[in-house]
Amino acid sequence: MARDIGLDVLPPAKECTDPKCPFHGALPVRGQVLKGVVVSDKMNNTVVVQRTFVKKIAKFERYEKRKTKVHAHNPPCINAKEGDNVTIAECRPLSKTKSYVIIEVAK
Repeated sequence: MARDIGLDVLPPAKECTDPKCPFHGALPVRGQVLKGVVVSDKMNNTVVVQRTFVKKIAKFERYEKRKTKVHAHNPPCINAKEGDNVTIAECRPLSKTKSYVIIEVAK
């Protein structure tokens, strides 16, 4: 049985025994909720998510596109692959570069 993480997302259909899973483990999620595309899934239980956004340049009164990469934990019950659109949520630091966890893969 998946626990309620306090966000409006459906729990995954599969179950896992990962302690760092927000649905089946003991990992609380809080803070930012972001959307992006998985650009790499080569690491164990980790994916790289690329976010694109627009930034206003006040001097020229225009917008420019920017992008950033975020490392996120990939629980076995979700198992996102390269090219998937995902929703990630902020959590406690899981390693030197990981402070986000995947909570949903968009259909």
